[in-house]
Amino acid sequence: MRYTAENMLVRSKDTGGSGEFARINAAEAGWEHLNMSAMRLNKGETFGQQTGECENAIVILGGVCRISTSDGVFERVGRRPNVFSGMPHALYLSRHKEFTIEALTEGLEFASCWVKSDQDHPTQLVTPEQSAIEIRGGGNATRQINSILPPGFDCHRIVAVEVYTPPGNWSSYPPHKHDVHREDAGGRIIEADLEEIYFYKIDHPNGYAYQRVYTDASSTNDAPIDGLMLARNHDVVLVPAGYHPVVSAHGYTTYYLNFLAGSAQSLTAVDDPAYAWVKKTWTWQDPRLPLVHHGMEPR
Repeated sequence: MRYTAENMLVRSKDTGGSGEFARINAAEAGWEHLNMSAMRLNKGETFGQQTGECENAIVILGGVCRISTSDGVFERVGRRPNVFSGMPHALYLSRHKEFTIEALTEGLEFASCWVKSDQDHPTQLVTPEQSAIEIRGGGNATRQINSILPPGFDCHRIVAVEVYTPPGNWSSYPPHKHDVHREDAGGRIIEADLEEIYFYKIDHPNGYAYQRVYTDASSTNDAPIDGLMLARNHDVVLVPAGYHPVVSAHGYTTYYLNFLAGSAQSLTAVDDPAYAWVKKTWTWQDPRLPLVHHGMEPR
């Protein structure tokens, strides 16, 4: 599949009501692993499904819900009103599980990722206290990463993190890639081959971010990629291969939820050598961060 700016950017279908407003199908995306959906439910509405041959991660973006599963009921999952007001709850489900999500508040929003698997892992609730905060980068390339399903999480392939980029800052910078699986002589992974989804939220309606996705000669992708996308609230950007930096428009905070899956449950990546030098110029970190923290939302 030849990737362009037009097919790597998936526009939101959000009309403001309940129901699904974003969806990525692996076959339509032209890759092997990642499927994704974002949905809104009003109080009392339910959504149910069977995981089938896939492992599944459900991230609560805002609101409170009850999740009934084959392995028990999880009461009052979620507590932040929206992603700009606190830390995440999530639920991991392995294959062959049934689940039903019931909204306990108006405007419950959640995003799900599912990936085919031949393994079984325990059902696991991830609470805000388990989500570690990392302030990464420096200067106006400082950003915040909240772990949800980090490398080492007890699952098969899925990695999930959420990233906050302050107004005017760069993120995923210097540009990095993870499109070739490479190990050193000791068997340590130094780059994983990962598909990646960026699901965007912007803190105000007029806000936006730019994301570039581009490859170089080291990529194993069938055709060169060089696309520049303008992402708005609830848009999705696909990263099948290559480097993929982001910049947040001045005056607007950019959030994105990353789902990744591929050759390893890992986030190992390599920087674009043309831009890696900028790390040496970072003598300070943006004091606006963290933008969200564990004490923000009511308990």
